[in-house]
Amino acid sequence: MKKYIVLLSAVLAITSCNDDFLDRYPQTAVAPEEFFKSEEDLELYVNGLLTMPGTGSYQADQSSDNMATTGAIEIKNIMTGSPSSQTLTGGWNWGTLRNINYFLDNFEKAVASEEAISHYVGLARYYRAVFYFGMVKRYSDVPWYETTLGPSDEELYKGRDSREMVVAKMIEDLEYATANVRDAVPTGTPNVWAVKAFYSRVALYEGTYRKYHPELGLEASSTELLQKARDISKEIMNSGLYRIYSTGNPSADYAALFGSDNLMGNPEVILANPYDVNKDRNGDINYTVFGDYEQSPSRDLVMSYLMSDGSRFSEITAFETLEFVEEFQNRDPRLMQTIAYPGWVRQPNTTAYIQALNKNFTGYHQLKGYQNTIDNVVAGSKDFPAYRYAEVLLTFAESKVELNEVTQGDLDISINLLRKRAGIPDLSLTDANSDPDPFLRNKYPNLSGSNFGVLLEIRRERRVELAMEGYRYDDLMRWHAGKLMARIPQGMYFSGLGKYDLTGDGVEDVILVSKNTTIPVGDEKVKNSLGVTLIYYKAGTIDENVDVFLENGENGGMMVTESKTRTFEEPKYYYRPVPIQQVTLNPNLEQIFGWN
Repeated sequence: MKKYIVLLSAVLAITSCNDDFLDRYPQTAVAPEEFFKSEEDLELYVNGLLTMPGTGSYQADQSSDNMATTGAIEIKNIMTGSPSSQTLTGGWNWGTLRNINYFLDNFEKAVASEEAISHYVGLARYYRAVFYFGMVKRYSDVPWYETTLGPSDEELYKGRDSREMVVAKMIEDLEYATANVRDAVPTGTPNVWAVKAFYSRVALYEGTYRKYHPELGLEASSTELLQKARDISKEIMNSGLYRIYSTGNPSADYAALFGSDNLMGNPEVILANPYDVNKDRNGDINYTVFGDYEQSPSRDLVMSYLMSDGSRFSEITAFETLEFVEEFQNRDPRLMQTIAYPGWVRQPNTTAYIQALNKNFTGYHQLKGYQNTIDNVVAGSKDFPAYRYAEVLLTFAESKVELNEVTQGDLDISINLLRKRAGIPDLSLTDANSDPDPFLRNKYPNLSGSNFGVLLEIRRERRVELAMEGYRYDDLMRWHAGKLMARIPQGMYFSGLGKYDLTGDGVEDVILVSKNTTIPVGDEKVKNSLGVTLIYYKAGTIDENVDVFLENGENGGMMVTESKTRTFEEPKYYYRPVPIQQVTLNPNLEQIFGWN
């Protein structure tokens, strides 16, 4: 039976209050001196603070160039609308911080060993760093609060503290946490290695963000942070506690991480978010990651995967016009474990699935996170790998390149372990730098230097390995590559009207017809050589009343998902404004980077 700690959300009701104000004393019928008495009390409270990624991360790439989406995604609305502090009102929520600081203000009342107290304080400070990481990513400069405020505290109405100061305080918290959090903890809660994995993530993010965002004026401090990312990730690697999960089966090992009902003990998983329908922990998101609900993978993502021999897909003659079946041939096996491929069978069917071609979608369907079962208990009981060793290896490799000290040996103990699991050839430092990929070069025009080529390949590897796990948006933000999201996502390529095979058996499955065609009914429809009726779609441009939108209408092209022009304004759109309601309450909260 799967074991995991049951989190008691009720304990946080002790400190709950209106998120709009920081001056409320935690609403409670139990005074702090009556609750914080023992180690058990500390454990109960801190377990209630637990926060980590879950199955919702499989949807987070809707905010990036990995996905097309019909959802009301914030960044898409920003790029296509008139955003302001009056329209962007979410995110300025401080309830979680209040719960954390309430603990840190009261833990000393408990009678427990010094080691136990330090452990729980370390976890609380780790959670505070997690909270502030989200706030810094969204707002940059934010007020730093480390105590529970009362209504008479002047600090309640202070202005924004500098990003530099807030990140420094976060690092203080993480330093304390890595020195005091235990190695052995209850299943499903973070241990010291999970804290270190997060610490390395923060250091890489902030180090590269400062390096590539001159508007901050913090470029000089990027090196120290990148060194932290390098050193902490290497410490995790040197521990010998984790390794890339592999049974020697490149066609299935990668997918196994995202289809397991028990990741506890998996050598690649540093921290898992456990789900079990029978314990009221339902992680089922099948209806959102597959088919025609809100999201579909972009063709740009598909084109980013290498060939199975390590060569570039973008080097194939006329690669932009390869059709669905062709573009999946001889590719990095992770592609077919991430996106539904020609010949894939969806349960309970026994025949190959035929991709649905719907308006505003790309034609591609996401497999990662999807559980190919009709058993709802099984589908809802798959664990999510919140922190995995693959990310640590990617952090190490990227930080080494950004510090301009990468060697082939560094690649062999990081990136190439991921490639070995996938069954594709190793990344060569010399080859990558001598011949940078033009397809990737066009995406990142702000890169240069002697390790330019290998940095491009590491960014490719990160995109592929972590696809649809919620990393891509943050990566684009820290790399100063937000303008990539201004390109409207495209889908499958069709050469024009006619019949097409989408299952890879050489027999046509669908037919694209003119917008003026009267689609026949019943037996009048065309059948393929197997006697199966073709699926009809009217094709045309996005402004026509058709089923499939193509770049050039009836003359073909990639599928079009939307037409509204996107604009990514730099540096403004790398940040969000403080909601106008909060500025009204506290006029010291000044807007930055052109927001009003």
